[in-house]
Amino acid sequence: LGAVLESAEDDRTTFTGQISLTTHPWLADHAVAGTVILPGTAHLDLALHAAHHTGHTHIEELTLETPLALPETGSLHLQVTVGATDEHGNRALTIHARPATTDT
Repeated sequence: LGAVLESAEDDRTTFTGQISLTTHPWLADHAVAGTVILPGTAHLDLALHAAHHTGHTHIEELTLETPLALPETGSLHLQVTVGATDEHGNRALTIHARPATTDT
């Protein structure tokens, strides 16, 4: 995650980056039925990076709703968004990805 955007509207923070089998070849070792997916520990690492940057020390719960499949060629743009603080001091976190239009 190379860039950070702090919302002017609220205390939401978005981190962006790119991932591919070229930039992270070790991911090829995590294939399920021939499809490379981002391991759960990588999701946790992304969440912890965002948490630490926003002043939090731990992740209370992490639910993976859909496996993140990596393309054989090309890359994915990642967005990790830490939502605004709720009344309990917690912040929701989401991870989204889409195919990159150009590869770097």
